[in-house]
Amino acid sequence: MDFALIMFLALLVTGAIWLFDKLFNANNREQKARALKEAGGSEESVLQIRKEPVMVEYARAFFPVILAVFLLRSFLVEPFRIPSGSMLPNLLVGDFILVNKYAYGIRLPVVNKKIIAIDVPKRGDVVVFRYPHNPSVNYIKRLVGLPGDRITYRDKTLFVNGKKMEQSDIGLSSIYTLRGEASQFHRLSEDLDGVKHDILLSDSQAHEPVEFLVPPDNYFVMGDNRDRSNDSRYWLYVPDKNLVGRAFMIWFSWDLTLDWDRILWNRIGNSIN
Repeated sequence: MDFALIMFLALLVTGAIWLFDKLFNANNREQKARALKEAGGSEESVLQIRKEPVMVEYARAFFPVILAVFLLRSFLVEPFRIPSGSMLPNLLVGDFILVNKYAYGIRLPVVNKKIIAIDVPKRGDVVVFRYPHNPSVNYIKRLVGLPGDRITYRDKTLFVNGKKMEQSDIGLSSIYTLRGEASQFHRLSEDLDGVKHDILLSDSQAHEPVEFLVPPDNYFVMGDNRDRSNDSRYWLYVPDKNLVGRAFMIWFSWDLTLDWDRILWNRIGNSIN
């Protein structure tokens, strides 16, 4: 079940319990406490009658906390964990990132309907989105194609509207898997219409050239780990309604390869480009 939906339901339940008690039970307790006090009852017994039921106490305590977290995650920032290596070398398995929820507009939580437009996605943005074929799963990729763009991927090179996205070789990089196994990749710097970022290519044979025309209100995304990414080349486009937000910072990072319990201090606070 979607975490936002769980929080929304928890918000409704705690709020309903607290409100129902406030409207219908609290006044009755107070009247009984006053009557007992006037009848000469002990202070302890009066306080006992005035005391809220345990369920109401918990609801009153948790409601503002859940509300604050719900509003923060729904409209400002939401944390995510990187589960795979599809965005290597820029995002590692074990990175915990923050996503700007209002970058592309204010959306109603749970239904994810945009109510206020703020900005539009830009080529080169690292975006989190709900996977079109299973919206309960969040993916993170780099946005390379805007609505109306013609995207061509040929010989492991990206072309946007016929223009080659230039690549410059950085050298070989050793990437470790979760089992501690090392693989060699070619690391290149790609200029995506002015947005420079590193990508990884393996020695695998290039596939047949593919070309796509991005429909209106849709986007084309790819992983920076080009030969190890399940992206728009295989399942096509991301509808605008599926966008969650723009990833902008790494707030924590574990080394989950050779030293799984080691904190990568040098990555904490890094911006995501």
